[in-house]
Amino acid sequence: MKLNLEQIPREKTLSKREFIQKYFKPQKPVVIERFIEDWPAYSKWNLDYMKEIAGDKEVPLYDDRPVKHDEGFNEPHAKMKMADYVELLKSGPTKYRIFLWNILKEVPELQKDFSYPDFGLRLMKGLPMLFFGGEDSYTFMHYDIDLANIFHFHFEGKKQCILYSQSETKFLYKIPHSLITREDIDFADPDIKKWPALKHAKGHVTNLEHGNVLYIPEGYWHHMKYITPGFSMSLRSIPRKPKNFGQAVYNIFVMRHFDNLMRKLKGQEWIDWKNEKAVERTQKLLLQE
Repeated sequence: MKLNLEQIPREKTLSKREFIQKYFKPQKPVVIERFIEDWPAYSKWNLDYMKEIAGDKEVPLYDDRPVKHDEGFNEPHAKMKMADYVELLKSGPTKYRIFLWNILKEVPELQKDFSYPDFGLRLMKGLPMLFFGGEDSYTFMHYDIDLANIFHFHFEGKKQCILYSQSETKFLYKIPHSLITREDIDFADPDIKKWPALKHAKGHVTNLEHGNVLYIPEGYWHHMKYITPGFSMSLRSIPRKPKNFGQAVYNIFVMRHFDNLMRKLKGQEWIDWKNEKAVERTQKLLLQE
């Protein structure tokens, strides 16, 4: 059995008013197909350009290995020069991804290639982040620590995106004191017999291509899989719903530090306990449905 996913609506373009009324207020995802064609980045940004302009920069790399108790929050698994990483992407499938790479800090020249669009939300101008991935690489299903509204601009290649709202969390085997689901769930091809609650979760799916913009509503779970090598940039706006804003504050100032403390105190036992609890809690909630 496949996941219960509906295609994310696609719009050729959207005015600010249309976006606010149709998608932001009801908190629904959307793909805008033609929105950034006036950006220099639209024609300039590809892997070769990134190699040219940032080839000597050392970049943090992540793969799909499970979380370990002795690794810090968002600690990279390897580092490499951008030029070497681009060649790695071109050479064939690789699990290595670049995650949360701040282009203002690392390559200030790139900020000349894009502008901050007026979607009717105040975007955080200090946090434009780049994400790169090789063929078949993917992120774990997760949501962002600040539960932000995210505008995800895709460049080069194809990328599959699966989204779930927070209302579906009870079916997703969420790890307690964390922002991820069980890492051994393959959301691209899940084993429903092993993870039966997933068949009850209602989600959204789309494929992104060069120039597409995906709006991810605040707090939405997302799983990204690179069908071909490519990269994206995210711009974000703080959550507007008081409940989500409060949860974001808790995540940043309490949850993250508590989890790191327990990893130090309990070691792998803490990770194993959380994985077991994810299954127990999901099964319990499923029985209550």
